[in-house]
Amino acid sequence: MNILSAFDSAGKTYQQTRIAHWDAVAIKQASWRGLGSWYHGRLEEIYRFHVNPNHHILEVGCADGSLLAGLKPARGVGVDFSPEMIRRARKLHPELEFMQADAHNLLDLQETFDVIILSDLVNDLWDVQRVFEQIRPLCTEHTRLILNFYSRLWQTPLNVARKLNLATSNLSQNWLTREDMHGLLLLAGFEPIRVTQEILWPLPLGALANRFLVRFWPFQHLAISNFVIARPAPERVKEPSVSIIIPTRNESGNIKAIFSRTRQMGRETELIFVEGHSKDDTYAAIQREIATNPSTPSLLLRQTGIGKADAVRLGFSQAKGDVLMILDADLTVPPEDLPRFYEALVSGKGEFINGVRLVYPMEKEAMRTLNFLGNKFFSLAFSWLLGQPIKDTLCGTKVLWKRDYERIASNRSYFGDFDPFGDYDLIFGAAKLNLKIIDLPIRYRERTYGSTNISRWKHGLLLMRMVAFAARRIKFT
Repeated sequence: MNILSAFDSAGKTYQQTRIAHWDAVAIKQASWRGLGSWYHGRLEEIYRFHVNPNHHILEVGCADGSLLAGLKPARGVGVDFSPEMIRRARKLHPELEFMQADAHNLLDLQETFDVIILSDLVNDLWDVQRVFEQIRPLCTEHTRLILNFYSRLWQTPLNVARKLNLATSNLSQNWLTREDMHGLLLLAGFEPIRVTQEILWPLPLGALANRFLVRFWPFQHLAISNFVIARPAPERVKEPSVSIIIPTRNESGNIKAIFSRTRQMGRETELIFVEGHSKDDTYAAIQREIATNPSTPSLLLRQTGIGKADAVRLGFSQAKGDVLMILDADLTVPPEDLPRFYEALVSGKGEFINGVRLVYPMEKEAMRTLNFLGNKFFSLAFSWLLGQPIKDTLCGTKVLWKRDYERIASNRSYFGDFDPFGDYDLIFGAAKLNLKIIDLPIRYRERTYGSTNISRWKHGLLLMRMVAFAARRIKFT
């Protein structure tokens, strides 16, 4: 099919002019690079943070394929409408697949990808919405679309650099705002997840500016590149199975209520108790209730390690359900609220549902004042660090798909393993995978049995360490 057949006469002229232009650029780049190497090097660093190796990756507007090759894909496909660019890409990166095609007509691609990239492409397109619509059938529900485009603030500096032959020449551009991009993605069936401003100094000695200063006001508004990460608009999943992991330590008095108050969700709901070195008769109480409730699928595990995170991971490893839930055995989050978490996940509204205790007024003894203030501080800190709103980082109830947990677990070495709670392990991992995180407010209750296992000062200092660690591994990369 003719790549220009979808355009009217003006569109055909627009595309033919650009094909000729980028052919000329490809020929010129064989012996000239200008000052763009530092800019493109930083772009590749940012993409490598968002895209793990060994994914199936499509880059639309791939030019000579250098960015695609730098991401180490298990399968990499590059598309560009310039025959000279495709010829150059095949020569430089024979391990990848390149095809000449127009971004407005991708019908020849008959596969789906984990990640689809449009780097500095949308500024040059005739019809941005149409290109997004062409990409949509190439996505699964888990695909991430990542694109970057120039900020209009840099229009004049870039034009000057091009006239001085210091940067790649360009024809007239679409100077799109972040709001424009948000609307175009929604029209084409995508949902933006994260938007950042990147690259403050696209020249040598820019590490301080590009890793640190650009994260702060007002410098972020001076960045050259806008980054947007989006996912396909979700569809509801039909009746998955559910596993509820319940870490228990000295919670004997709450076990009966867990069985009586937890509702059936999805195709089947199983309760997985992980008992962690209790000093009361928690283990025996769970055994009694399992025997008393034979119609409830249940599993009792005895924890060999220590800490809630260890207990949760043990429970997750034995879970059979498609959906994984965490329920604290102290019942400060009522089991009756779990169906709301389930609905938020299976409806596609979010991919990681995070309970929030800080919206509704609490019962008098539910949370001490210093703990409340500390949680407020950490919610602000982590929302800024992760680029998605996280109002409450330590609510015990979190819900996600098992397949996403397995991806988080396989990538755990990126952050290390020093979180005794497990909350940050999951939140950091979800953010690194660009999952859609949704806060779900709940009414936080007083304990009716037992006492908290949290040490305010010891664990507070540990959380400060996590803030510093997240800043280094997520924000200032």
